[in-house]
Amino acid sequence: MTASLRQAAVDLDAYRANLDLVREWMDPVELMAIMKADAYGHGLEPIALAAVDAGVRWIGVLTVLAALRLRAIGVDEAVRVFTWQHAPDLDFRDAIDSAVDLGVSNVPELERVVDAVDHRPARVHLGFDSGLHRDGATPEHWPDLVAAALEAQRAGRIEVVAAYTHLAESSDDEDSASVAAFDAAVEQAEDAGLDIPLQHVAASLAGLERKEFRKDMVRMGANLFGIPGADGVSAADLGLEAVMTLRAAVAKTKRVPVGTGVSYDYTYRTATETTLVLVPVGYADGVPRLAQGRLEVAINGKRYPIAGRVAMDQFLVDVGDDDVRVGDTVTLFGTGEHAEMTVLEWGAALDTIGEEIVCRIGARVPRVYEGHDAEGHVAEYLRGER
Repeated sequence: MTASLRQAAVDLDAYRANLDLVREWMDPVELMAIMKADAYGHGLEPIALAAVDAGVRWIGVLTVLAALRLRAIGVDEAVRVFTWQHAPDLDFRDAIDSAVDLGVSNVPELERVVDAVDHRPARVHLGFDSGLHRDGATPEHWPDLVAAALEAQRAGRIEVVAAYTHLAESSDDEDSASVAAFDAAVEQAEDAGLDIPLQHVAASLAGLERKEFRKDMVRMGANLFGIPGADGVSAADLGLEAVMTLRAAVAKTKRVPVGTGVSYDYTYRTATETTLVLVPVGYADGVPRLAQGRLEVAINGKRYPIAGRVAMDQFLVDVGDDDVRVGDTVTLFGTGEHAEMTVLEWGAALDTIGEEIVCRIGARVPRVYEGHDAEGHVAEYLRGER
């Protein structure tokens, strides 16, 4: 550990290895590396620079603000940055001028994009709602969006880059029906005279499991961070590597007698005289308050249960008579190679998914970048030179 009481170590070599593996799986289809939610909690700028250094030419982020962060650190227009969730009052001018690709889901949104065009046409991806009902034009409103896009493109105001949708991943049959609806929508657009150069449909799970859904490009997020979404499938099963390891340093130790109540509500009492260890990570950092009985942490190659309620800033661990000292490293989750739980095990224990675990790790936990890819452009960024 460093002097920091807590840290999330981000292994850029592992991210690069996952990128290379997933691109091999998807070949010859293009890969869009998804980096929403601050790159799933790993840090947008370093992850994006590592991806660009690895040759990635499509990046997906949720908002225009995130896309402009990437342009500001030198991710140039050779890398396409796609964004799809827009505030109702967003002024699209900076996005258009910075060649940010814009997902558009309805006619009013397209009109706002067109009104913001000045020196160059806006790069637009038309969203179709194939059944997830979060984004995209419904089948009823799709013809209107297509007609408006065709008019704007003929006027030189936009360039239609792609059509896209997102699948519910509910069942094979329902996903197949959704893709069939999307295919019909694309055919309808092309029959109306609108050329659709690219199509992207599948995200991490569908892209992995349904080769026929890959179209021209697959949007990959969780797999790139070593977090496969398939039930019962570990990262190791797929050859993926965990990218984030969450660590802390033992802050205090205390010897207590049998029957000692521990933390709020005394939901845990010691069975024998024992040593309690204070770990300075709490629910403000992303460790759930109700982790007792569900999560264990690793110290010196051995797992120990969380004892009592997790507090805002810390929790306690019962280590018995073992020799655990202040400053020893506590690994909350990681690769699993040193007895610690993995992020997928955390997800299973908490009845959620690994993506939620890494995304909820709080901002006060410093991200520390490790590996060969922490050199070059990433190092320049970390030194404040980009």
